Amino acid sequence: MNFKRTPTVIFLCVLPLLIALGLWQLGRADQKRVLLEQREQGMSSVEILSLSDGIVDNVDVLKFKKVKLNGHYDAAHQFLIDNQIRSGRVGYFVLTPFILTDGARAVLVNRGWVPLNANRQILPDLQFTTNPIEVTGRINSFPSVGIKLAGAEQPSSGWPSVMQVVDTSILAKKLGYTLFTFQVELDKELPEGYKREWQVSKIMLPEQHIAYAMQWFALAFTLTVLFFWYSKKSKDE
Repeated sequence: MNFKRTPTVIFLCVLPLLIALGLWQLGRADQKRVLLEQREQGMSSVEILSLSDGIVDNVDVLKFKKVKLNGHYDAAHQFLIDNQIRSGRVGYFVLTPFILTDGARAVLVNRGWVPLNANRQILPDLQFTTNPIEVTGRINSFPSVGIKLAGAEQPSSGWPSVMQVVDTSILAKKLGYTLFTFQVELDKELPEGYKREWQVSKIMLPEQHIAYAMQWFALAFTLTVLFFWYSKKSKDE
């Protein structure tokens, strides 16, 4: 092995990696700008969409938009998203299918948070007192997890059905009808809901991504300076 070439090999391998990481952070900054603009537009808009089977099923396009649903709840078949923490307490988010008037598709309505019982085997009582024909809310993606465990998306048997992660294709098979791939967070003012403190997920700002990009580029520049300094020094010796 020619040890004189080792610094050159290391330099040629590490430099592209540092530059790629910097470019990746710049790309993430652009993505965050788009997301923040989308969030601001959706939350400030007074327009209320009427959800129907004709609307594009794309949460990236519809996220944070206000929406109106006409139809009825499928109160007999409800889901619980496990391990949801509010005010230091563990509980569930309650997802209730809402079948649109045309009957072509349903959407999962997040009706809020309920606490976990002292006995985990006893699930919350989710019975309805009324069955509204029109509800309003906000379109959003489902809660995410840091580490997804194997089988986390599989709902438990029986009703209400419990899972850790929402996969609408799996839940649709259990229900026997098609679901939109996003959730609707029920408006706080409406009845038939639980604790609803809808939060806007915190994201890293574009400026932070740009700062990280500059660090990677600075490391690439420093590496380049050190490499040429070392090369010159080795040649002089």
